[in-house]
Amino acid sequence: MKFCEKCGSYMRATSKGFVCSKCGHIMLEEGTEVKTIEPPVSSPIDVIDKEPELPKVNETCPKCGNTEAFRATSFISGEHAGVRQERSMEHFTCTKCGHSWTKD
Repeated sequence: MKFCEKCGSYMRATSKGFVCSKCGHIMLEEGTEVKTIEPPVSSPIDVIDKEPELPKVNETCPKCGNTEAFRATSFISGEHAGVRQERSMEHFTCTKCGHSWTKD
C-alpha cells in the first residue's frame, strides 16, 4: 500500500504506477522490490518424559476380530440425586485397526 507524497491519501495501483485517489497525483513505478522472507528457525524441543505405553491384553476387537488390544482404566466418581457412585471402566484399543471400545 502506498500513500501520496502530497496529501497523504491512499494511492491505487495502475499499469504505469500509482494514482492518488484524492488529489490525482501520479507516482511512476520505476521498479519492483522483491523481498524473501525466511521462516524463523525453530529451536530444538527437549523431550523430558515419554508417555507410558499401555499394556497389551488378550481382548477380541468387535470390529475386526483381532485378539490383541491396548488396555487403559479410568475411575469414575460422582453423585446424583444424593446417591454416590464410584466405578471403574476399562478402555480398549485394537492393535490392528485402532477401533476403541469400553467395558464397565
